[in-house]
Amino acid sequence: MAADGKWEIVINSPMGAVKATLDLKADGANLTGMQSAAQGSGPLENGKVDGNTVSWSAKISSPMPMTLDFNGAIDGDTLSGTVKAGSFGSFPFNGTRTA
Repeated sequence: MAADGKWEIVINSPMGAVKATLDLKADGANLTGMQSAAQGSGPLENGKVDGNTVSWSAKISSPMPMTLDFNGAIDGDTLSGTVKAGSFGSFPFNGTRTA
């Protein structure tokens, strides 16, 4: 599946570039996996796949507990989209598949 694999992404937030790693697995329309970053690590929630479009939620604990909502598109080994950070708005992210 187009989403499967390990990814390194960068979120362009107002606090600067935030790096994270993803380990994604698609099963039909469901997307599962883990997200790891300095702000918190854990399983993806509400993951969905529709063609090359993906979406998921991830919880962080720093700088404050919050759920991030990701929407993106995969083009080969690149992933880009936006992440909504609660009342702080939406920010772009992009990344590449590493394995």
